[in-house]
Amino acid sequence: MQQQVVDKAGSVRKGEELNVDSVHNWLKEHASSSNPLLSAAIQTSDTLPKVTQYSGGASNWTYCLDYQGSNQDDGQKTSLILRRAPAGTKAKGAHDMGREYRLQHALKPVYRYVPEMLGLCEDKNVIGTEFYVMEKFTGVIPRKNLPKGLNTSEQQTKQLCTNVLDSLIELHKVDYQKAGLEHLGKGAGYIERQISGWSARYSKAKTWNVPSGKKVIRWLENNMPANERICITHNDFRFDNVVLKPEDYTQIMGVLDWELATLGDPLMDLGNTLAYWVQADDDFLAQSTRRQPTHLPGMLSRKQVVAYYCKEMEIDVDDFTFYEVYGLFRLAGIAQQIYYRYHHKQTNNPAFKNFWIFIHYLMWRCNKAIKASGKP
Repeated sequence: MQQQVVDKAGSVRKGEELNVDSVHNWLKEHASSSNPLLSAAIQTSDTLPKVTQYSGGASNWTYCLDYQGSNQDDGQKTSLILRRAPAGTKAKGAHDMGREYRLQHALKPVYRYVPEMLGLCEDKNVIGTEFYVMEKFTGVIPRKNLPKGLNTSEQQTKQLCTNVLDSLIELHKVDYQKAGLEHLGKGAGYIERQISGWSARYSKAKTWNVPSGKKVIRWLENNMPANERICITHNDFRFDNVVLKPEDYTQIMGVLDWELATLGDPLMDLGNTLAYWVQADDDFLAQSTRRQPTHLPGMLSRKQVVAYYCKEMEIDVDDFTFYEVYGLFRLAGIAQQIYYRYHHKQTNNPAFKNFWIFIHYLMWRCNKAIKASGKP
C-alpha cells in the first residue's frame, strides 16, 4: 500500500537530459563528504546513478538520482534530489540556485520541514548551469489528484487540509530575528516592492496574445495596505510542494521548492497560495487548471482558509481582496514568464503551450474581484 502511493519521478524530458558522468564525478569530489551515508553510497556504487525527472516543475528542473549499493542483490539504494535552473532566458534574480541552497541551509535549524542540503555546485562548466543536491523525502505528494490507493474520508481530507495550512502558519511564526535570519530578505517595504516588481516582470514578458494588465496594476498600486507584517514567506506554498508521510498521509514530512522564499508579508503569502486553490464549485476553466486536490469533500473553501488562517495567526483582516488580486496577478506573471520561454522556442515542453489562455482567465478573475470589492 505504502509503495503504491509514494511519489516517484518519471522519464527525463527530451531536451532536459542531465550529464550524469559530470554530476557523479562532482559528487564524488565535492558533495559526498558532507554526508557519510551519501559518501559511502557514491564511493561503493559500481555504476552511475539512475536518473529520473519530476514532472511537476514548471520553473526549475528537478531530478532524482538513485545510487544502487555495491551489493545490488540487497536492494539497498541511496537517493538524492538535484535541482538546476531551466534553459533559456531567465528573469533577473530568478532561478538562483545558490540563494535557494543557502536559504534552506539557514532555515533548516528552525523549520523542521526543510530538506537537508548536501552540496552546491556554482561551477557552470559541470553541467552548463549551477545546481545543488539535497535530501530526498520519500513520501506522498498531493498533486492534481491523490494517488490511487488512498481511500480518503471527508474527515481525513479536512485534517490533511488543516495540517498543510498549519505547516504554513508554523513557518510564518518563526522568529526570524531571534534565529538570525534577517539576511533572507529586505523586509520592510515588501508590499510595494512586490507590486512594482511583478508589474515590471509581467510587462517585460508580455506577448501579443495576453492582456496588458494595466487596469489590475493600477488598482494594486492604489490599494496597497498601510499595515505591513514581516515574516519568513515561502511564496510558492501549494499542496504539490508538500510531502506527506506514506504511513499517515494527513501528516506533513517536508515542504519543497524554496526558490522564492524571503522576508515578506504573510497575508501576501496566503494570497499566493489561494491563487492555486481550486475549490469544488469553481467554473470549468478553473477546474481545467487545477493542480492540487483542493476540490475534494472536506477541503476548506478559500474563504474558510482565510478565516482559519487569520484565527490561528491572530490577525484581523476586514477585506482580503488586495491579497487575493495580488496572488492572482502574481500567478499570471509567473505563467507569462514561463509562456514567454515557450513562445520564443526556448523550451519545447508541451505543457506550456496554452498558458496564454490561463493568463486571460487569471486577469478576468482579478477584475471580477476588483469589481466585487467596490474599491476604485
